[in-house]
Amino acid sequence: MMPKGMGYDRAITVFSPDGSLYQVSYASEAVKKGATALGVRCDEGIVLAVDKRIPSPMVEPESFEKIFKVDEHIGAATSGIISDARVLIDRARLEAQINRLTYSEPIATSTLAKKIGDLKQQFTQYGGLRPFGVSLIIAGVNDLPELFVTEPSGAYLAWKATAIGEGRDTAMKVFEDEYKNNMTMEEAIMLALNTLKASIEGEIDKSNIEMALLGKKTKKFEKLTGKKVKEYIEKLK
Repeated sequence: MMPKGMGYDRAITVFSPDGSLYQVSYASEAVKKGATALGVRCDEGIVLAVDKRIPSPMVEPESFEKIFKVDEHIGAATSGIISDARVLIDRARLEAQINRLTYSEPIATSTLAKKIGDLKQQFTQYGGLRPFGVSLIIAGVNDLPELFVTEPSGAYLAWKATAIGEGRDTAMKVFEDEYKNNMTMEEAIMLALNTLKASIEGEIDKSNIEMALLGKKTKKFEKLTGKKVKEYIEKLK
Protein backbone atom coordinates (compact mmCIF):
# COMPACT_ATOMS: atom_id res chain seq x y z
CA MET A 1 0.00 0.00 0.00
CA MET A 2 1.42 3.38 -1.01
CA PRO A 3 1.70 6.04 1.71
CA LYS A 4 -0.78 8.90 1.59
CA GLY A 5 0.43 11.68 -0.67
CA MET A 6 2.95 9.52 -2.53
CA GLY A 7 3.42 11.06 -5.96
CA TYR A 8 1.59 14.27 -5.11
CA ASP A 9 4.39 15.69 -2.93
CA ARG A 10 7.15 15.27 -5.51
CA ALA A 11 6.18 18.23 -7.67
CA ILE A 12 5.13 21.66 -6.47
CA THR A 13 2.65 22.15 -9.32
CA VAL A 14 0.52 19.05 -8.67
CA PHE A 15 -2.62 19.18 -6.51
CA SER A 16 -3.53 16.14 -4.45
CA PRO A 17 -7.04 14.69 -4.78
CA ASP A 18 -8.16 16.64 -1.70
CA GLY A 19 -6.94 19.93 -3.20
CA SER A 20 -3.71 20.28 -1.22
CA LEU A 21 -0.25 21.33 -2.34
CA TYR A 22 1.87 19.14 -0.12
CA GLN A 23 5.07 21.13 -0.67
CA VAL A 24 3.33 24.24 0.68
CA SER A 25 2.05 22.23 3.66
CA TYR A 26 5.59 21.01 4.35
CA ALA A 27 6.84 24.61 4.29
CA SER A 28 4.18 25.54 6.83
CA GLU A 29 5.38 22.68 9.06
CA ALA A 30 8.90 24.14 8.92
CA VAL A 31 7.47 27.39 10.31
CA LYS A 32 5.66 25.53 13.11
CA LYS A 33 8.99 24.06 14.21
CA GLY A 34 10.66 27.46 14.29
CA ALA A 35 11.19 29.65 17.35
CA THR A 36 8.22 31.66 18.57
CA ALA A 37 7.95 35.23 17.30
CA LEU A 38 5.14 37.66 18.00
CA GLY A 39 3.92 41.18 17.38
CA VAL A 40 1.53 43.41 19.34
CA ARG A 41 -0.06 46.54 17.90
CA CYS A 42 -1.33 49.38 20.10
CA ASP A 43 -2.32 53.01 19.60
CA GLU A 44 1.24 54.17 20.37
CA GLY A 45 3.04 51.75 18.04
CA ILE A 46 4.09 48.12 17.69
CA VAL A 47 6.14 45.66 19.76
CA LEU A 48 8.06 42.78 18.18
CA ALA A 49 9.48 40.01 20.37
CA VAL A 50 11.11 36.66 19.57
CA ASP A 51 12.46 33.63 21.37
CA LYS A 52 16.17 33.81 20.63
CA ARG A 53 17.55 30.69 22.23
CA ILE A 54 21.16 30.21 21.09
CA PRO A 55 21.66 26.66 19.71
CA SER A 56 25.14 26.31 21.22
CA PRO A 57 27.25 28.17 23.82
CA MET A 58 29.94 28.37 21.13
CA VAL A 59 27.76 30.61 18.92
CA GLU A 60 28.37 34.36 19.06
CA PRO A 61 24.98 35.81 20.14
CA GLU A 62 25.40 38.88 17.90
CA SER A 63 25.42 36.67 14.80
CA PHE A 64 22.07 35.07 15.69
CA GLU A 65 19.40 37.51 14.51
CA LYS A 66 15.62 37.04 14.40
CA ILE A 67 14.37 40.65 14.17
CA PHE A 68 15.48 42.75 11.21
CA LYS A 69 15.27 46.40 10.25
CA VAL A 70 13.75 46.69 6.76
CA ASP A 71 13.47 50.48 6.49
CA GLU A 72 13.46 53.42 8.91
CA HIS A 73 9.78 52.79 9.67
CA ILE A 74 9.49 49.02 9.12
CA GLY A 75 10.84 45.95 10.92
CA ALA A 76 10.23 42.22 10.62
CA ALA A 77 10.38 39.18 12.89
CA THR A 78 10.86 35.71 11.42
CA SER A 79 10.23 32.06 12.21
CA GLY A 80 11.24 29.05 10.15
CA ILE A 81 14.28 28.50 7.95
CA ILE A 82 16.54 31.46 8.72
CA SER A 83 18.35 31.34 5.35
CA ASP A 84 14.99 31.71 3.59
CA ALA A 85 14.20 34.61 5.92
CA ARG A 86 17.41 36.44 4.98
CA VAL A 87 16.54 36.24 1.29
CA LEU A 88 13.08 37.68 1.91
CA ILE A 89 14.41 40.41 4.20
CA ASP A 90 16.89 41.46 1.52
CA ARG A 91 14.05 41.54 -1.03
CA ALA A 92 11.91 43.61 1.37
CA ARG A 93 14.75 46.10 1.85
CA LEU A 94 15.18 46.37 -1.90
CA GLU A 95 11.46 46.99 -2.45
CA ALA A 96 11.50 49.67 0.26
CA GLN A 97 14.40 51.51 -1.39
CA ILE A 98 12.88 51.21 -4.87
CA ASN A 99 9.73 52.84 -3.52
CA ARG A 100 11.71 55.72 -1.99
CA LEU A 101 13.63 56.33 -5.22
CA THR A 102 10.54 56.07 -7.42
CA TYR A 103 7.97 57.97 -5.37
CA SER A 104 10.14 59.95 -2.89
CA GLU A 105 8.22 58.55 0.05
CA PRO A 106 8.47 55.56 2.42
CA ILE A 107 6.73 52.40 1.30
CA ALA A 108 3.38 51.57 2.93
CA THR A 109 3.55 48.56 5.24
CA SER A 110 0.57 46.97 3.48
CA THR A 111 2.25 47.41 0.09
CA LEU A 112 5.43 45.71 1.31
CA ALA A 113 3.45 42.83 2.83
CA LYS A 114 1.67 42.34 -0.50
CA LYS A 115 4.93 42.35 -2.47
CA ILE A 116 6.50 39.75 -0.18
CA GLY A 117 3.30 37.68 -0.28
CA ASP A 118 3.28 37.83 -4.08
CA LEU A 119 6.90 36.65 -4.21
CA LYS A 120 6.13 33.74 -1.89
CA GLN A 121 3.12 32.79 -4.00
CA GLN A 122 5.27 32.63 -7.15
CA PHE A 123 7.40 29.99 -5.44
CA THR A 124 4.33 27.76 -5.07
CA GLN A 125 3.45 27.44 -8.77
CA TYR A 126 6.62 27.01 -10.84
CA GLY A 127 8.60 23.83 -11.37
CA GLY A 128 12.18 23.80 -10.12
CA LEU A 129 11.32 26.00 -7.12
CA ARG A 130 10.21 25.26 -3.61
CA PRO A 131 8.12 27.38 -1.20
CA PHE A 132 9.90 29.58 1.33
CA GLY A 133 9.87 27.73 4.64
CA VAL A 134 9.46 30.87 6.69
CA SER A 135 6.78 33.26 7.92
CA LEU A 136 7.39 36.96 8.48
CA ILE A 137 5.72 39.34 10.89
CA ILE A 138 6.02 42.69 9.11
CA ALA A 139 5.44 45.74 11.34
CA GLY A 140 5.49 49.34 10.23
CA VAL A 141 4.26 52.84 10.98
CA ASN A 142 3.13 55.16 8.19
CA ASP A 143 0.11 57.19 9.27
CA LEU A 144 -0.93 54.40 11.65
CA PRO A 145 0.80 51.30 13.09
CA GLU A 146 0.19 48.21 10.95
CA LEU A 147 1.02 44.56 11.60
CA PHE A 148 1.00 41.83 8.93
CA VAL A 149 1.93 38.15 8.70
CA THR A 150 2.98 36.54 5.40
CA GLU A 151 2.58 32.76 5.16
CA PRO A 152 4.60 30.30 3.00
CA SER A 153 1.58 30.05 0.68
CA GLY A 154 1.80 33.77 -0.09
CA ALA A 155 -1.29 34.64 1.96
CA TYR A 156 -1.04 37.69 4.21
CA LEU A 157 -3.33 39.24 6.81
CA ALA A 158 -3.34 42.28 9.08
CA TRP A 159 -3.46 41.60 12.84
CA LYS A 160 -3.90 43.41 16.13
CA ALA A 161 -1.64 40.85 17.81
CA THR A 162 -0.25 37.65 16.35
CA ALA A 163 2.40 34.96 16.73
CA ILE A 164 4.25 32.50 14.50
CA GLY A 165 6.40 29.47 15.27
CA GLU A 166 6.07 26.55 17.64
CA GLY A 167 4.40 28.53 20.43
CA ARG A 168 1.72 30.11 18.24
CA ASP A 169 -1.29 28.26 19.66
CA THR A 170 -0.42 29.16 23.25
CA ALA A 171 0.41 32.76 22.32
CA MET A 172 -2.85 33.31 20.43
CA LYS A 173 -4.85 32.03 23.39
CA VAL A 174 -3.11 34.57 25.66
CA PHE A 175 -3.74 37.36 23.15
CA GLU A 176 -7.42 36.46 22.84
CA ASP A 177 -7.77 36.59 26.64
CA GLU A 178 -5.65 39.64 27.45
CA TYR A 179 -5.39 41.94 24.42
CA LYS A 180 -7.11 45.34 24.78
CA ASN A 181 -7.69 47.89 22.03
CA ASN A 182 -6.65 50.89 24.13
CA MET A 183 -3.30 49.63 25.42
CA THR A 184 -0.30 51.90 25.91
CA MET A 185 3.12 50.97 24.56
CA GLU A 186 4.22 49.94 28.06
CA GLU A 187 1.22 47.62 28.39
CA ALA A 188 1.89 46.16 24.93
CA ILE A 189 5.49 45.40 25.92
CA MET A 190 4.36 43.66 29.10
CA LEU A 191 1.76 41.66 27.15
CA ALA A 192 4.38 40.62 24.59
CA LEU A 193 6.79 39.43 27.29
CA ASN A 194 4.06 37.66 29.26
CA THR A 195 2.85 35.90 26.10
CA LEU A 196 6.38 34.88 25.12
CA LYS A 197 6.98 33.55 28.62
CA ALA A 198 3.85 31.40 28.36
CA SER A 199 4.84 30.14 24.91
CA ILE A 200 8.39 28.91 25.52
CA GLU A 201 9.99 26.44 27.88
CA GLY A 202 12.04 27.76 30.77
CA GLU A 203 12.60 31.26 32.08
CA ILE A 204 13.04 34.31 29.88
CA ASP A 205 16.00 36.63 30.23
CA LYS A 206 17.91 39.13 28.11
CA SER A 207 20.06 36.37 26.57
CA ASN A 208 17.15 34.49 24.98
CA ILE A 209 14.76 37.33 24.14
CA GLU A 210 15.06 39.84 21.31
CA MET A 211 12.73 42.85 21.12
CA ALA A 212 12.11 45.88 18.92
CA LEU A 213 9.71 48.82 19.00
CA LEU A 214 8.15 51.05 16.37
CA GLY A 215 6.65 54.26 17.77
CA LYS A 216 3.72 56.05 16.16
CA LYS A 217 5.22 59.47 16.90
CA THR A 218 8.81 58.78 15.88
CA LYS A 219 7.96 56.36 13.02
CA LYS A 220 11.33 54.76 13.72
CA PHE A 221 12.40 51.14 14.14
CA GLU A 222 14.35 50.63 17.39
CA LYS A 223 15.88 47.35 18.51
CA LEU A 224 16.13 47.19 22.31
CA THR A 225 19.47 46.60 24.01
CA GLY A 226 19.97 43.67 26.36
CA LYS A 227 20.00 46.10 29.29
CA LYS A 228 16.61 47.52 28.31
CA VAL A 229 15.12 44.05 27.77
CA LYS A 230 16.33 43.06 31.23
CA GLU A 231 14.60 46.09 32.76
CA TYR A 232 11.28 45.11 31.21
CA ILE A 233 11.67 41.48 32.31
CA GLU A 234 12.28 42.68 35.88
CA LYS A 235 9.05 44.71 35.70
CA LEU A 236 7.20 41.62 34.51
CA LYS A 237 8.48 39.61 37.47
